[in-house]
Amino acid sequence: MKLFKRIGLVTLVVLVSLQFIPTRSNQSAEVPSTDFVLTYKVPGEVGRILHTSCYNCHSNNTDYPWYSRVQPVGWFLENHINKGKAELNFSEFGTYSLRKQKSKIQSMVSQIEKDEMPLLSYTFIHREARLSKESKKALLGYLSALQDSLLQH
Repeated sequence: MKLFKRIGLVTLVVLVSLQFIPTRSNQSAEVPSTDFVLTYKVPGEVGRILHTSCYNCHSNNTDYPWYSRVQPVGWFLENHINKGKAELNFSEFGTYSLRKQKSKIQSMVSQIEKDEMPLLSYTFIHREARLSKESKKALLGYLSALQDSLLQH
């Protein structure tokens, strides 16, 4: 029994100690002129859908839930956000080459059509990020039209 108490105490000390190791914050007070919504003058409804369903993981401004301050959950979220931004960063979309922008838009359309984005693990907790049939149709309609206009360049 003493062994279990010691293991429990050590585990508790380790978990409490982890709380003092901070994560980096992915928050910015300003929206850069290179942001996707500004670069392409995105209609209000489509912009709202993007902000609700995509921007938390794919921009420089994450709206963190309360549990992000609990380690090791915070580290997991930080890693997830960094990977998402490495793949696509809406805040820096205007800095991408035209070729890369076309590729990213094509990828967005494909992943939304296949229900690969937003991730199920994200929408499980963030139900508001789920794409309804109407929001999916609006988003795909806008992205497809944008894709067609970029192909002409």
